[in-house]
Amino acid sequence: MQQKKQGLISRVVNYFANANQERHDKAFDISFIGGPHYSSEKKFGLGLLAAGVYSTNRNDSLTPLSNVSIYADFSTSGFYSIGIRGTSRFNQDRFRIDYDTYFESMPSKFWGIGYHNGINDKNETDYKNLMSELQIDALFLPMQNLYFGPMLEMSYVKGVLKDKDRSYLWNNEDMRTFNYGIGLMVTFDTRDNLTAPKSGVNLSLKQRYYGKWMGNSYAFSSTELVAAWYKGLWKDCTMALQYHTMITYGNTPWGILASMGVSRNMRGYYEGRYRDKGEMDFTAELRQRVYKRIGVVAWGGVGEVFPRLNAVNIHDLLPNYGVGLRWEFKKNVNVRFDMGFGKNQSSFVFNINEAF
Repeated sequence: MQQKKQGLISRVVNYFANANQERHDKAFDISFIGGPHYSSEKKFGLGLLAAGVYSTNRNDSLTPLSNVSIYADFSTSGFYSIGIRGTSRFNQDRFRIDYDTYFESMPSKFWGIGYHNGINDKNETDYKNLMSELQIDALFLPMQNLYFGPMLEMSYVKGVLKDKDRSYLWNNEDMRTFNYGIGLMVTFDTRDNLTAPKSGVNLSLKQRYYGKWMGNSYAFSSTELVAAWYKGLWKDCTMALQYHTMITYGNTPWGILASMGVSRNMRGYYEGRYRDKGEMDFTAELRQRVYKRIGVVAWGGVGEVFPRLNAVNIHDLLPNYGVGLRWEFKKNVNVRFDMGFGKNQSSFVFNINEAF
């Protein structure tokens, strides 16, 4: 009997219904998704995403799958962004390459540098932020769960001011900078997977250096520390905790100061509203699968920006909390919708993979 041909709607439904099934028969398993979104920064937009998993050696069953995400985003505010990120794993995960590169143009707002400028609503200034970045980490495994290796980073930042009389908020720095950095990364990682961990720990230390001899107009360095812990509490429930801090030293340009308010730390704050030479934050998140591929999360935390460590002040702590919806697009690859709240502001985030 001739099989009845499926209609377009049926094929689309079946495509998303089976997107999270592992396909061992494919050398490269890729799926596509797209949809509308809204945020206070970007207004109404359309995001398109291709998420893929693959094996770097199909004859080696002990090497975990690698992952890659290619994305494009456009919005009515004039924002657009294109990029690619992922992790390639080799030789039973004894060697990894992490990479992230993107270009974006975004009508944005700037409040100045430091907590007291950021909290002052009168400082709000419109400008266009152009940014391109490339990061590559090559990590080796000298012993179980311990990785270390070199890092390479290149970035371009340009701010276009509408009102040049407001340039004092940038401390009259150059509005355009090229930044070239090298560094070393050490990571102790026992997570069961990288994209939606349910157990294990991740301790990561990154030391970057941007010297004038490398072509930088501004010479500086930075130290970044991440400590994350994951534990199953009951059926399909995970508690995730993360402490993050980044401290820069020297003549750090405004465009790559430590900041909060991105999709991964302190969700709920306008991206880059609070920035300074140092930043630290702590988040506790509860993740619960509620029905098949659908889950929910709730989180709470605090963060702070500061010019130096001895200037950390408990009175400058900023609260952060929120709730989110999860849909397992592919195995251990979640599409997330987060509504975050901060001090006198909120933000909506649509993204791929967990925040941490």
